[in-house]
Amino acid sequence: MACTSCSTSDGGAPKGCKNNGTCGTDSCNKLTVFDWLSNMSPSNGEAIFDCVEVRFKNGRKEFFRNSEKLTLSIGDIVATVASPGHDIGIVTLTGELVKIQMKKKGVNHESNEVPKIYRKASQKDIDIWSVARDREEPMKVRARELAISHKLEMKISDIEFQGDGSKATFYYTANDRVDFRLLIKDFAKEFSTRVEMKQVGFRQEAARLGGIGSCGRELCCSTWLTDFRSVNTSAARYQQLSLNPQKLAGQCGKLKCCLNYELDTYMDALKDFPDYDTKLVTEKGDAICQKQDIFKGLMWFAYTNNFANWHVLKIDQVKEIIAENKLKNKVSSLEDFAIEIVSEPEKDFNNAMGQESLTRFDQPKRKKKPNRKRKPDGENAIVATPAKPQQANNNKPPVVGSPNQNKPKQNKPNNNKQNNPNKEKGNNPNDNKPAEPRKPIIITKNENKK
Repeated sequence: MACTSCSTSDGGAPKGCKNNGTCGTDSCNKLTVFDWLSNMSPSNGEAIFDCVEVRFKNGRKEFFRNSEKLTLSIGDIVATVASPGHDIGIVTLTGELVKIQMKKKGVNHESNEVPKIYRKASQKDIDIWSVARDREEPMKVRARELAISHKLEMKISDIEFQGDGSKATFYYTANDRVDFRLLIKDFAKEFSTRVEMKQVGFRQEAARLGGIGSCGRELCCSTWLTDFRSVNTSAARYQQLSLNPQKLAGQCGKLKCCLNYELDTYMDALKDFPDYDTKLVTEKGDAICQKQDIFKGLMWFAYTNNFANWHVLKIDQVKEIIAENKLKNKVSSLEDFAIEIVSEPEKDFNNAMGQESLTRFDQPKRKKKPNRKRKPDGENAIVATPAKPQQANNNKPPVVGSPNQNKPKQNKPNNNKQNNPNKEKGNNPNDNKPAEPRKPIIITKNENKK
């Protein structure tokens, strides 16, 4: 419903309106009214209604008289009467619909108390107005710090500057009356402007600030709801809702306004039901109602001496038993009237319309299986690699891990003196050669186990 000036920019972020395109359609403003008479001209030369509706910050709207006979249309920025000075607003409605809106809000359009419009805003007026609006957010932070330093139980929710920048209105919420005389002096000294304090309710605060409700849509009070009706917990009881304040409360901390939307439908449906506190007298004992299904027309009853077993009865059957009890007759039992409820088969929503399960992210992730490759038993064990085929040399011992390791040993003559102590010295021609160092024999742990 936004106008073209609120479209996404090249960088992917929304540009935001900020009145750049003057919102000619007025479709992205709060509490807007569609002018369905905009394309129709007055008949028989009738004069156009001389009052217009002007919107200010956060959906605040007021009615002004166009005494200067200016040509105004929706989206025009005008300078209006204020106390003191002037204010800047945007025209949101013109013509005959303004008369209907004034009548709806109880404003007499014939009285002289309706303020007037000075002129269309000039560029200088718009620049002063924009500078004043840019000061509001940092002022709100500082104002809250000052309120905390004075130990006042209040919450400053919003600040609205007048169009000419001569006055700032501080909106706050509080449970009780607050003495802010010293706080106003600090505000005037800190911000160098005229200060006005205005207390609003919690619902009005939510309507001014806006937000997203639990339904996923914008708050009704900030988009289209113009009046606040009282909401009671009885509305939740009629609709058989659990009295959980966390679920029934809205952004404002009060009961949700939407509890009243369907209340009339429930009240009409409950007209056909017997009273919830009605007792059914049977020969097996008295029975009281435990539960109702408004849309299916069913009631659950249980005996006072056995609350564990519930019996389902239709409305007509309950009325029949009540009629018998009025004649001081007792029915035999509830079992004669009870019906069986066939449970509906569970609907499988997995892969609905070719999509995956909606709860696929709720399932825990599968743990990766550990790598079960066999590792050597010892930390410093040496892994033997197959050696190159050796030349024929019977004097060298076989290398551990070579293909000759598993071959049976043959009894061959050994020229080593230590292994042949019976040989005489000097008979061997290799005695004069230097002794070769022994080659280490590598033994793995697996061989030790053998």
